Amino acid sequence: MNEFHGSAGMAMAASAADVFEVISDLDRLPEWNRAIERVVERPAALEPGAEWVVVMHPEHLPRWRSRSHVEALEPERRFAYRSHTDDHNPSFAVWQWALTPTGENGVEVTVRWEGYPKTIGRKLLGAPMRSRMLTREVAVSLAAVRTRVEAGRPDGDRPPSAV
Repeated sequence: MNEFHGSAGMAMAASAADVFEVISDLDRLPEWNRAIERVVERPAALEPGAEWVVVMHPEHLPRWRSRSHVEALEPERRFAYRSHTDDHNPSFAVWQWALTPTGENGVEVTVRWEGYPKTIGRKLLGAPMRSRMLTREVAVSLAAVRTRVEAGRPDGDRPPSAV
């Protein structure tokens, strides 16, 4: 597999500002993304070119560090970044979050991902496995974001009722 692509979307009864606040708060990534165990490095400010490192631990896989770099940051509209393992493997993925207002207090959230495995192991084993897993993982993450923002607490003061 030389590359893989996927997308998921979900309507949310929340403002684009609230959703953007949740998805771009690096310290809170593990609260809504079950595949992220913890954040280990973060930039002083989230801006184009900024980078952060998380420990990934998707279900049934070993842990690894993933380094991400902001490619686009348009508050309330778009958040895009490129991520790769922190072990100098040239494989990478590009993630794009798009927020489209749907009314007075609603937003359609669309996540797109593109994976580019570069080594033989990633092409033959890693990419096919992660490609299948991401469809489910992203849907679960979107549901957790929706629960948080629809509860009116994007800042994390109250945990989501059902993640």
